[in-house]
Amino acid sequence: MYLHLGQDVVVRSSDIIGIFDIENTSVSKITKEYLSVQEKNHCVVNVSAELPKSFIVCREGDRRMVYISQISCATLKKRNGYIDRLGTI
Repeated sequence: MYLHLGQDVVVRSSDIIGIFDIENTSVSKITKEYLSVQEKNHCVVNVSAELPKSFIVCREGDRRMVYISQISCATLKKRNGYIDRLGTI
């Protein structure tokens, strides 16, 4: 299964490590450092022409890629069929 992240970017669902809300997680110092390191390593792809709402960490071979998307975390999780242990999306 594939997940559309925005614009013309599609990733395999099995390659997704995590889908994160950018507003809630980017306040953390650790997350800011992680995103900064990934950007310095040329591993960040902005697929958003609008205000970013989420970032998606994926594996691509032996490296990690971070995609910045204008699609909300909840919408991406619904599209991906993510169901938590309570059975809700």
